[in-house]
Amino acid sequence: MIIFPAIDLLGRKAVRLLKGDYSQVTVYSDSPVEVAEKIKMLGATHLHMVDLDGAKYGTTPNMDIVAEVVEKTGLFIEIGGGIRNMDTVKKYIDAGVSRVILGTAAICDENFLKEAVNAYGGKIAVGADVKDGKIAVKGWLEKSDVTLDEFFMKMQKLAVKNIICTDISRDGAMRGTNLELYRELSAKYTLDITASGGVSSIDDVKALAAMNLYGAIIGKAYYTGAVDLSEAIGVAK
Repeated sequence: MIIFPAIDLLGRKAVRLLKGDYSQVTVYSDSPVEVAEKIKMLGATHLHMVDLDGAKYGTTPNMDIVAEVVEKTGLFIEIGGGIRNMDTVKKYIDAGVSRVILGTAAICDENFLKEAVNAYGGKIAVGADVKDGKIAVKGWLEKSDVTLDEFFMKMQKLAVKNIICTDISRDGAMRGTNLELYRELSAKYTLDITASGGVSSIDDVKALAAMNLYGAIIGKAYYTGAVDLSEAIGVAK
């Protein structure tokens, strides 16, 4: 299993939100690039980035920061947040990003999703952000009518390879990840699933790795020191 430390960008800083709430922000660093360099130093090979400004407004105000992280670290970087057209996908891929994550667009614009997968294949991932069993959109600010199972079946049919599945109720809450959810999904589907939201202990990492999940995202637990990143990477292997 691959560990993806997370860097969320808001106002050009590295931050974490509590349960996706933009009014509950903790700023961890004024320099996301320095955070990424430290993460690499601790042994990470992959990095999960989210442009929270982009997720809210459908723009790319932090594109230059992402490009700088790519250039300075050479890590495998996936980026999500506000990617709603092919022009934005191309910009990120051209900037050296390894994988682009479509969230709202995967629900609201199936043609765009198909076009992106046809053009870039495995460089396109989809974010499945779950709130009360339904998929949330627009930076988690709205809930759609699409159930998680409907969404997964549709993505499998459309030849999407990788899904980042976030339980919003656990995100940033430091109360453990939703093991039952990931166990159920990994048994049902052949997609590469990355667990996100609430991974807050080495025990969480061990349990997810035992399911043979593709990846796990560690955010707040790394920043607060609750999880030793180097240890987590070792355990996941």
